[in-house]
Amino acid sequence: MFSIIISSCRKEVDLNLEQEISTDSIVKNKNLIENDSENFDFLPSSTTNHIVVHKYYTLSYCEEYEQAEWVAYELKGIKAYHDYDRPFFIEDEKVKTGSADWRNYKRSGYDKGHLCPAGDMKFSKESYDETFLTSNISPQKHNFNDGIWNTLEQKVRYWAVKYDGIYVVTGGVLNGNLKTIGEEDVAVPEYFYKVLLDTSRGEYKMIGFLVPAVDSNKPLYEFVVTVDEIEKMTGIDFYPSLNDKIENSLEKSSDYKSWSFN
Repeated sequence: MFSIIISSCRKEVDLNLEQEISTDSIVKNKNLIENDSENFDFLPSSTTNHIVVHKYYTLSYCEEYEQAEWVAYELKGIKAYHDYDRPFFIEDEKVKTGSADWRNYKRSGYDKGHLCPAGDMKFSKESYDETFLTSNISPQKHNFNDGIWNTLEQKVRYWAVKYDGIYVVTGGVLNGNLKTIGEEDVAVPEYFYKVLLDTSRGEYKMIGFLVPAVDSNKPLYEFVVTVDEIEKMTGIDFYPSLNDKIENSLEKSSDYKSWSFN
């Protein structure tokens, strides 16, 4: 168990987070799923009301912390990827308050860590280049960015192929006492999260990961938490358009086995 004090862009919450591995994360009620799928919208709620829609992903920008509180996208089960030259990072013209300049990261000791990974979008040059908007990055230490976080990103791509596509929401946990970098005071999250949803095989599965932003050799299952816990930390409601019975059941689970072995 570990205890932290977290706040979203709007509120502060005192939490005790306890990881539990359960076996009830799969919802298989055919009627619920069929009725729900007609109006399904994969976007989370926004605590900032500053949603920016791009072609390959959508984000909710938090001006106070100069980064997205979440980036959401459907990751298709594409097996063929291409190598492209990395473009320069540019500011996101769709962010009405202006996204942070990439120069904030210069000589800061932090990587420009993608939220929607460039590796997820290597199916076209257009999709790949879109991940190099500064609204899609957050400060990450290199050993974290290239280590456990990269391991999780690769696992997500594996699941996207395995389940013929999944929905992904990811971001840093933003609170009021974070270190900042650069002239624009870009916040440095101490935790990053991913919330995944699979709707294949006539069932729904959801899983959440909460990863401290430090180098780690721990296995991925040690970072699994309930989606409820991430919601309490961030103030974000993930996949709110799901049928309430489905959403409530999935968000209380932290079942890694159903993703690893099904």
